Amino acid sequence: LAAVMNAADGVAVAGAHGKTTTSAMISCIAAESGIDPTVIIGGEVSSLGGNARNGAGRFVVAEADESDGSFLKLYPYLAVVTNIEDDHLDHYGTEENIYQAFKQFVGNIKEGGKAVLCFDNAKVRRLAAETDKEVITYGVEGEGADYIARDISYGVDGTSYKLYYKGEFVTEVHLIVPGRHNVLNSMGAFAAAHEMGIATDKILASLKKFGGAKRRFETKGKVNGVWVVDDYAHHPTEIGVTLKAARQTKPERLLCVFQPHRYTRTKLLFSEFCECFKDCDELILTDIYAASEEAIPGVSSMHLAEGIKAATGQEVLYIGKLTKAEEYLERVVRPGDLVMTIGAGDVFKIGEELVRELERNAD
Repeated sequence: LAAVMNAADGVAVAGAHGKTTTSAMISCIAAESGIDPTVIIGGEVSSLGGNARNGAGRFVVAEADESDGSFLKLYPYLAVVTNIEDDHLDHYGTEENIYQAFKQFVGNIKEGGKAVLCFDNAKVRRLAAETDKEVITYGVEGEGADYIARDISYGVDGTSYKLYYKGEFVTEVHLIVPGRHNVLNSMGAFAAAHEMGIATDKILASLKKFGGAKRRFETKGKVNGVWVVDDYAHHPTEIGVTLKAARQTKPERLLCVFQPHRYTRTKLLFSEFCECFKDCDELILTDIYAASEEAIPGVSSMHLAEGIKAATGQEVLYIGKLTKAEEYLERVVRPGDLVMTIGAGDVFKIGEELVRELERNAD
């Protein structure tokens, strides 16, 4: 990736959450605008025909993965940072080390390039103040950002908002993907695409039809009034944001199946996991997806279920095996339900099998 990006004008998107969707949005905008970018991202996008694209233009758009520090090998023309969070502590050790890695990543920007930074995140605001690179900022909450979204409207058909740049109205943006987090993702994509020289009307047209990346609020099916969605969220902040977006679609009930990812993450962020499922009407936990890790004594989904009950008073159902969780859902779902499978492992299989069973029963 570094060899490909560093030989071109790279657009690298980094952050604990949102980097796949933001890089996918930028990639779709660029590809549909005719500038023929090369694309390398971590999720499949139907309009791109996969997760990579070999272009002949000057730009290479890529997702920059901070998990093992390898994103520091990139020297982009544009660096987009969606947020900085306390993930991957098994690699970095401390939150300050994570921050310093992102600071170095932005410091790698080529001469004449810029950083596109989300002002809603406190650590990214600190980064904007401390870097000597030229900065473009965007946000929903904080005044002081260059790009600001106002008059946000959420509904079952998507999201819309008015975009301002340095206090001046620019345009109205319409999205079919739900949630406040996708407002931010689209703002980062808009700002980056504008710096790539892409016209506003082409940016808006691409954003309006962007249906999301695979495993990012991905609809698995809608059968007899039951909507089944899968999402890759595996960090507590990410989960909370995803469930809030799900709640904004106004389901009668929101049923969530969560498969924790890695014993180390479950242990290190246990307290945060206990607080992030409050938007669920019903929560089911399956066994931890080890991702090649050895089990840690005392760290389990059953222990996490007890922690969530103690912290929030929520009723949490522990069903270890995926097949058993699917069988339970098949018995209890009813029209108006939104069923979400959440996690970075193979929990998506539950939703796929549930859709198949619902379709068979509907015949």
